[in-house]
Amino acid sequence: MTNRAPTIYDVARLAGVAASTVSRAFSRPGRVATGTVDRIKAAATELGYRTNAMARALPTGRTSMIALIVTDVTDPETAELLRGAQEAAGEAGWTTVVADAQDDGPSQREALERALSSVDGAVVAAPHAPDEALRELAAHRPVMLLDRRLTGLPSVVPDIQDGMRRTVAHLAGLGHGLVTYVAGPADAWADGMRRRALRQAGCEFGVQSRRIGPFPPTVAGGMTAAGELLHRPTTAVIAYDDLIAIGLIRALTARGIQVPGEVSVVGFGNVAAAALISPGLTTVGSPLREMGAMGVRNLLALLDDAGPRPADQVSLPTRLVLRGSTAARRRPFTAPARGGTLIAVR
Repeated sequence: MTNRAPTIYDVARLAGVAASTVSRAFSRPGRVATGTVDRIKAAATELGYRTNAMARALPTGRTSMIALIVTDVTDPETAELLRGAQEAAGEAGWTTVVADAQDDGPSQREALERALSSVDGAVVAAPHAPDEALRELAAHRPVMLLDRRLTGLPSVVPDIQDGMRRTVAHLAGLGHGLVTYVAGPADAWADGMRRRALRQAGCEFGVQSRRIGPFPPTVAGGMTAAGELLHRPTTAVIAYDDLIAIGLIRALTARGIQVPGEVSVVGFGNVAAAALISPGLTTVGSPLREMGAMGVRNLLALLDDAGPRPADQVSLPTRLVLRGSTAARRRPFTAPARGGTLIAVR
């Protein structure tokens, strides 16, 4: 009887395969027959064998680890992206390392640089990471962008143009001729795309638009935006994301302005909270979990030289989720008298 830990050779002996096949089954399961992979994993489980990513890296130069670099893990959209990415990585036998960079350029640059030495590639969902930092990372390791496009780098993004077109068509059908766009961060790729798509859809459906902002993509940011909106009355609002839209609804309702009776509100993202607020938030649903999963799968394919090509940019379909925050145009709300204040609800 021995207390030594089982080795790859023990697993190979029990599964009836070569040790090299066991190694491939854990590091590149897509290159081993499914039945063989299942047999090897069953043998490993029986023996209590645990793979070691750093040990696997010695002969291959690979760690079988990828970085998931995000802005804020507490953000509900980021959480969904991460869930999809981690599920896809786990299914492929890869380990993920989450780098939670703060929402500023220097911190995100540092996170990118730290990831270079310990992973085989990176999936990046960081809207404010400097372009040059991303290009530098891509020069050393394969990188996949989520919810952002950058010329020459592969990415997975939602179909913002179609989602905005559906939104404007919906509001136009309700009689809204003027839409106010509440902008998110000025340097976010998605914000620029939303504004451009709004202008294009407005021309198609005869809807005018104007912009206020930028505002932080948070509930507090939406509440701040409501203060400006009160002095620029409108009958319909499209917010950069759901959190801003939720903040708007809370602040406007606290001020006595009816949503959707006096102003309709639409968000972007379809996070879980969109269905919990009253009224429920009409929003453009992005396939967040699918985006995260596809980002990982495409990165792993890139690592295996199976595609996508470096400049491939994948666009996933969106959908308009109708809830109670939009209704037929009635009358615009009245701006408060001079000196009026916005009630903040926390």
